[in-house]
Amino acid sequence: MAGPPPEVVCVGESMVTFLPSRPGRLADVPAFTRAVGGAESNVACALAAAGHRARWVGRVGTDGFGDHLLDTIAAYGVDVRSVRRDPHRPTGVYFRTDADRATDAHEVVYYRAGSAASAMDPASVPYDTVAGGRILHLTGITAALSPGCRALLYELTAARPGRPLVSFDVNHRPALWHDGGAPEVLLDLANRADLVFVGADEAGRLWNTPDPGAVRALLPAPRLLVVKSGDGPALAHERPADGEADTVTAVPAPRVDVVSTVGAGDAFAAGFLSATLRGLPARDRLRHGHLAAAAALTVPGDLAAPPRRAHADRLAALDDAAWGRLHLGPGWTSAGTEADEEVRTG
Repeated sequence: MAGPPPEVVCVGESMVTFLPSRPGRLADVPAFTRAVGGAESNVACALAAAGHRARWVGRVGTDGFGDHLLDTIAAYGVDVRSVRRDPHRPTGVYFRTDADRATDAHEVVYYRAGSAASAMDPASVPYDTVAGGRILHLTGITAALSPGCRALLYELTAARPGRPLVSFDVNHRPALWHDGGAPEVLLDLANRADLVFVGADEAGRLWNTPDPGAVRALLPAPRLLVVKSGDGPALAHERPADGEADTVTAVPAPRVDVVSTVGAGDAFAAGFLSATLRGLPARDRLRHGHLAAAAALTVPGDLAAPPRRAHADRLAALDDAAWGRLHLGPGWTSAGTEADEEVRTG
């Protein structure tokens, strides 16, 4: 393809998302607003909005929903030229309530069985469409879609000369795993990656490992393991090149006035990957992950405009005491000066 190669390639399913017009059960919501959602395309959009060259590789139908996805994702600046159109299968869609995913009130209904993306496999996603970037980003969601999709992830995580840094977000979605194979498959795929993101809560569900510090024993292979915790600091376990013991960096999240939790994990990954591309140290990579997540937490949809780079850099450079006082609310990403009242550090 013409032009400079992407810095990051993200592979997976994107869907049209229908967001509720008001709180309540799906049975009671009278109308929905159309948006786009999908872990891998969310990461690609956030990276492109932050100024990086990002490519999304997926498969959509030849229907109007597929047109909408491609137009919307491309409008963020993402390269979508490797997306395949399937004339025989539809673009996936899903509906959700606005309740937090961790609560019993949260409902999500997927219409993605037999979707165009579920037909992805090693033959339909040639390796040259995902090679060439510095980072290849994948998630465990793709492994749950079909045997072909699972085979594709095993192919993309195979050791090979010149392989880009493989980033893998475990992203366990229990509703998608109908065969009960999630614990073994996700553990195996994570140990084939170079950089892994996992939530302490999902590690507890999957592998009965509720202690964030103990997850590393289950995932010894990745050079870098990031364990996120809802009520504690995010931990980065980084193995140095000399093979000595891990360096462990812990960074708490700032206080955030949460509007919706959907998309925060994808945003965290995008912020962390952006800082990785820039060669920032572990503390700053974690802080940029938290800041990107805070952008998503303070909007209702899956995608949020990231803060300007200079603004995020200034916040990430705060001393520990000032970082601990940081309090972010809706609209904070538009702040551009230290005097802006949306960002409070005192």
